Amino acid sequence: MLRSTVASVLAALLVAPLLPVTASAQPAADAPRVPEAVGFGGVVSSVDPDASQIGVDVLRRGGNAVDAAVAVAAALGVTDPFSAGIGGGGFLVHYDARTHRVSTVDGRETAPASAGEDLFVEDGQAIPFAEAVTSGLSVGVPGTPRTWERALRQWGSWSLDQAVRPAEELARRGFTVDATFHRQVTDNAARFADFTSTSALYLPGGAPPAVGSTFRNPDLADTYRLLRRRGVSAFYRGDVARDLLGAVRQPPLVAGATREVRSGDLTAEDLASYDAPLREPTRVRYRDFDVVGMAPPSSGGTTVGEALNILETTDLSAETQVQYLHRFLEASRLAFADRNRWVGDPAFSDVPTRELLSQRFADSRACLISPTRAMEGVVAPGDPRHATPCAAGGAPAATAYEGTDTTHLTVADRWGNVVAYTLTIEQEGGSGIVVPGRGFLLNNELTDFSFTPVTPGVPDPNLPGPGKRPRSSMSPTIVLQHGKPVLALGSPGGATIITTALQVLINRLDRDMRLVDAIAAPRASQRNAASTQAEEAFLATPEAEQLRALGHRFTSTGEIGAATAVERLPDGRWRAAAETTRRGGGAARAVWPTSR
Repeated sequence: MLRSTVASVLAALLVAPLLPVTASAQPAADAPRVPEAVGFGGVVSSVDPDASQIGVDVLRRGGNAVDAAVAVAAALGVTDPFSAGIGGGGFLVHYDARTHRVSTVDGRETAPASAGEDLFVEDGQAIPFAEAVTSGLSVGVPGTPRTWERALRQWGSWSLDQAVRPAEELARRGFTVDATFHRQVTDNAARFADFTSTSALYLPGGAPPAVGSTFRNPDLADTYRLLRRRGVSAFYRGDVARDLLGAVRQPPLVAGATREVRSGDLTAEDLASYDAPLREPTRVRYRDFDVVGMAPPSSGGTTVGEALNILETTDLSAETQVQYLHRFLEASRLAFADRNRWVGDPAFSDVPTRELLSQRFADSRACLISPTRAMEGVVAPGDPRHATPCAAGGAPAATAYEGTDTTHLTVADRWGNVVAYTLTIEQEGGSGIVVPGRGFLLNNELTDFSFTPVTPGVPDPNLPGPGKRPRSSMSPTIVLQHGKPVLALGSPGGATIITTALQVLINRLDRDMRLVDAIAAPRASQRNAASTQAEEAFLATPEAEQLRALGHRFTSTGEIGAATAVERLPDGRWRAAAETTRRGGGAARAVWPTSR
């Protein structure tokens, strides 16, 4: 039965038309949210059903994983605009089935050339965080359009014109507003109302779009059409650049607004000189797997990798659930202590990436973990260049706040190419500023910099600087076994991205949980703090009380992360998995679905 199914699927793939996705191929606005899909021909997983369906349509019509990833990302700019879009940036990790190489694209936003370490300091004091967020001052040069261009030229088979077309049509035709979209507008209504362009788009008639209504964004559709016809040069040098700079330097405040909104100092040269470089990925050996991730300026690859190396010393599959969780939390605490001290933009700091990922350094940190007692408070970092067993030096390095509203998509195609792509505009709603006439929100990514040194008197690698990329926690990850991808994943969530990626990885690799269950499991996030953030579902488990007995302290929080993932099955099929409930549930799709 399976053999005949495979034969029919392969035959269908061979005759699939190599045509761009058009409006007739678009999903219905009420496409269902399904957290798991298994099949042949490729799979897509994202937070949104319309975006995921666009992705599998691209794969079905002959596009590869990069083509589909760009198409999904563009669609998320329509349906999930408060998390991502062309006004932001991100990191893309790609496995090439032909060369068996993993490569990455750094699409992180950059500070203006005029930025100094005192970018967010006035009269010797850091300005209030909320004021920094809703401002032109927080806007970095967006990296997303250049990321799409770089990825398509490097590995894609479709043009930017083809890949962005379905998202343009989605923006023009509209989609059904769900509870999450409505909540996001409602939560940001006060600041959205202070900008003429933002209120016109997201508060029509003075109120958020109603659940069940159709939301259209013709300005974004026109911007996408411009990018399709003229390429990303229209964004970085043309009319879009002019309008973007105008919104940053003179934010479009409504008459009578009392909010203090600082202007930014981005220039035409800042935009025109932006590049999304290829970077060598991080890589650690964990059990029988190679775990490959994003190198600095993202801290995702180094921090997930160090934590895995710390956990390598313990057989987690044989531990009790309490000890499993205890060691996960303690490894996270130590890895974050080292991240906060050592990781920043490698163009500005000598980041010891190789040493942070060495097993020798991890072993020197792992021996600090006691099976009978949790570490207390904020712990000090180690020195990866001079690893000393069970020693920590210097002052403790706490973790600064990062906005949690990012998005992640994961794609695999029929040839075995894989993309894990995390993209963001930082805070929910970014800076709150829609570029007038262009239909997209600008990021507030520069608030990911440390406003002042985290630890007074200790060098901070994440202070602002001219053209500098703020440290990120985005953790798009691809797992290889014998050189071939078996798993890829990522998540939104600010600094909790790292702990979410780590928890899903060890749930799947060590505890052998089904992928959808590994994602759905209750989460906790220890980021070198006195207290561990935990979801209510985690706190309701019997293990939580036993962890408290070991000295762990917990603070209740809302949802942590919203992961998506894909994995290769032994029979050649792919499984896509997403959240079952977080953010309303994710959307997994397969090109040619089969039974699970």
